[in-house]
Amino acid sequence: MSNETMAERKALIIGGGIAGLVTAMALQRARIDAIVYEAYDTEAGLDAGAFLTVAVNGLDALRSLGAHEPVLAAGFPTRSIEFFSGTGKRLGEVPIGGTLPDGTVTHTIKRVDLYRVLHDEAIRRGIRIEHNRRLVDAEITPDEGVIARFEDGTEAAGDLLIGADGIHSRTRRIIDPAAPGPRYTGLGNIGGFARDASVDTKPGIYAMIWGKRAFFGYTVSPSGEIWWFANPPSAREPTRAELSATTEQWKRRLIGLFADDATPAVEIIRATAGELAGTNQYDMPSVPTWHRGPMVIMGDAAHATSPSSGQGASMAIEDAIVLAKCLRDLPNIPQAFAAYEQLRRERVERVVAQGARSSSGKAAGPIVRVLRDLTLPVILRRVASSGERSLAWMYGYHVDWDERLAS
Repeated sequence: MSNETMAERKALIIGGGIAGLVTAMALQRARIDAIVYEAYDTEAGLDAGAFLTVAVNGLDALRSLGAHEPVLAAGFPTRSIEFFSGTGKRLGEVPIGGTLPDGTVTHTIKRVDLYRVLHDEAIRRGIRIEHNRRLVDAEITPDEGVIARFEDGTEAAGDLLIGADGIHSRTRRIIDPAAPGPRYTGLGNIGGFARDASVDTKPGIYAMIWGKRAFFGYTVSPSGEIWWFANPPSAREPTRAELSATTEQWKRRLIGLFADDATPAVEIIRATAGELAGTNQYDMPSVPTWHRGPMVIMGDAAHATSPSSGQGASMAIEDAIVLAKCLRDLPNIPQAFAAYEQLRRERVERVVAQGARSSSGKAAGPIVRVLRDLTLPVILRRVASSGERSLAWMYGYHVDWDERLAS
């Protein structure tokens, strides 16, 4: 199939979140028409975490689409992390990631703002987004096309279907009914925004605290607002009803978890305005089947990583660029999907493993806490002295849009 023929193809993108929007923009640059189908009125991930980081590798990938500037403008640079014990002892400081040639570093951004700027940019570029279209099934046609069927009884026909529908992906199950489900990490995630709390941390630096009962982190925005998150541990996966506790119930629980720590966590939680909603943390260590026929998965649907990695959004953005390049350069869809998986699987599974290691240390027992507080300062000094080299494999990844892939 020539590139001209591929350019006439129509892609159905399932999921209108960060992954789906960036994929649509990348396909458009590859001259492939795409329509985004979103199950909700607004992006479903908006209530799944107050804020997130977009690492330099994610920003670099967005730059290849010319879509990085709105993200930079909506967030703020965050360069390093300070670690503390629950006793208030400072354990060390490490850089969050590398630095791009123009000086750009990792940025922190509210999830709603990241979605908003990407959504607005997609609309500005003429990308079609249809809401309230929940996928229920898909069928491969005799001519190797695909028909997507939605909960409202409507259908859509295309030449390929891309599942950017998140960690609970319906597309993943359609491709492989035996596909594994998400793995619960043993942690929850909840966060908010506060003012009028006393903290010493300067804007652009994260404070990460290993409390006696739970992990707590925060950073200060340029306006002085404190952006915080907590990871309450639970050996048993909390139910949806338990997660839907009221804001006051969540505050009482969190204050109880951090009451014995010599940190500003309790003061920050008390000063928080607005609603609080908790979620469970999951990851996807390895999904055996990424594609079948004209259907493929990407982003969290294929390789969700825990928030501890700070790479969830960046991995999805990288996926979008690589997938679009494969579809642009290779002669047919099966070859493009196979190349995409070959180029991405090893990297993303390594990132997922890195995130799992980080998560596992957030719910340590008393003996492990003592050993950690003794050894971590030495480890952090080594990491800091190695500069950007120690995690260059993660943050230094670059997708060259202009480089052509060979068949």
